[in-house]
Amino acid sequence: MSHARKDYPDFKALAPDIYERVLALSQLAAKSGIEKELLELVKIRASQINGCAFCVQLHLMEAERLGISVDKLNLLVVWREAPQFSSRERAALAWTEAVTLLPGGVSDEVYAEASAEFSENELLHLSSAVAVINVWNRFGVAFRWTPPVRQAARATAG
Repeated sequence: MSHARKDYPDFKALAPDIYERVLALSQLAAKSGIEKELLELVKIRASQINGCAFCVQLHLMEAERLGISVDKLNLLVVWREAPQFSSRERAALAWTEAVTLLPGGVSDEVYAEASAEFSENELLHLSSAVAVINVWNRFGVAFRWTPPVRQAARATAG
């Protein structure tokens, strides 16, 4: 697989109506009261599954800004084996994987686990967060968006 394309279209400039609607949907889950840290873990995990380097990096940087530990972020890819995750985070991550990997669907077990940790309203908003990061991932992967560079790395790279 090749690296970033130099000629990808400027999504925001060429299709501002699509960009604004996807962005608006992205912001709804954040307004639902679900913890911002949890939403970032969900976005990172879906982006890992989908292979979207741009979204993985973007949401890792946001998670770090929110104070999520480096250990937790490093172990996110193997969250089932890592003790750093709460039962609520585990339920959200299982839900994320089930909704992202649709061929398996959402099992009764995953639904019961998520329903025990999230209200119906929260679960709907969590589902919208998973759905919309999957939309962003499709654009990022299709057009090979270049992952953002941290400011400190940018200063030393030049």
